Amino acid sequence: MAKEKRFGRRRSPQPGRVKKMRLKYIAILPSLITLMNAICGFIAIVYASRGSSAEVLIFHLPGFTLFALSGYMIFLAMIADVMDGRVARLSKTTSSFGGQLDSLSDAISFGVAPAFLMMRVVGVYLERWEPSPGLGAVLNQFVFLVAIVYVVCAVVRLARFNVENEEDESAHMNFSGLPSPAAAGVVVSLVIFQQDILPKLADHSVYLFTIIESATVWALPVVTLGAGLLMITRVRYAHVVNHYLRGKKSFSTFIVILFAGLLLVWYIQLAMVAGFCGFALSGLIRSAGAKMFRRKKAQSETAPAESQEKTGAQ
Repeated sequence: MAKEKRFGRRRSPQPGRVKKMRLKYIAILPSLITLMNAICGFIAIVYASRGSSAEVLIFHLPGFTLFALSGYMIFLAMIADVMDGRVARLSKTTSSFGGQLDSLSDAISFGVAPAFLMMRVVGVYLERWEPSPGLGAVLNQFVFLVAIVYVVCAVVRLARFNVENEEDESAHMNFSGLPSPAAAGVVVSLVIFQQDILPKLADHSVYLFTIIESATVWALPVVTLGAGLLMITRVRYAHVVNHYLRGKKSFSTFIVILFAGLLLVWYIQLAMVAGFCGFALSGLIRSAGAKMFRRKKAQSETAPAESQEKTGAQ
C-alpha cells in the first residue's frame, strides 16, 4: 500500500519552473523548401571560399566563375525563401517552427553568405592589384569590418522581424527596414555583374572594362555597408507582391510590371542590378518625399495662422 502511494504520488512542480512544450508535428514540404534555402546559402559560402581557384565543385557550370555561381546560389535561396511561405499558406501548415527555421536559414543565406562573398571578391581583387603592404592591410581590415557589420545588421533585422511580425501576410503592405533578401540581392547582383557581365566587355574594350571593374569592386564594400544599415532602419519599403501584384491595379502599373518582366527575360543580370538597387533606393526616396510633404504641410498650416496674427495686430 505504501509502495502504491509512493509510485502513484505526483510531484508538484517546483516554483519558477515552466513546463516546456515539445514539438510533435512539423510540415514536411515547407520545411524541406526552407532547408533548401539554408543549403543554397551554405553552398554559396563554399563556392565563395574557393572562388579564386580552378577546382571543379558540384554543380559547377563551364563559363561561370565560382564567385558568380555563389551569387546564383544565393538567388536560388531567395526563390526557396519565397516558395516555403507560399506552400505553407496554401497547405495551411504555417507554424512558429517554420517561422523560426526560415529566419535561421535567412541568416545563413542572406546574412553570412553575401558578406563572405563580398569579402572574398574584394580580397582577390586586392591581391591582384598589389597595393603597398600598409594600405593593403588597412583596406582588408575595412572590408572585414564591413562584412561583420552587415552580418550583425542582418541578424538584428531578422530578430526584430520575428518579434514584430504578424501572421496574416495580407496585412503586410510595408516592411520596416530593407528586407534581408533584398539587401543580399543588392550585394550579390553587383558581384554577378562584375563576374559575369564585365568579362564580356573586355572583348570590346579592355580600358573600359578595367575602369568599370575597379569602380564596381570599390563600390562593393560601401554598398554592402549601406545595405546592412538600411536593414535596421525604420525606412518603409513596399511589399512587392502584396502592393503591386495582388488585387486589381491600374493600367500604368501593369505596363511597368510588363516591361520589368521583359527586361528580366532579356538580360536577367542587368535586371537584377536595376531591380535590387532601385528597390533599396525607393525606400529612401519615399522617406525623403514624405518628410518634404510633411514639412510643406506644416508650413502651409502655420502660414495662415501667422497672417491672422499680423492682421489682428494691425
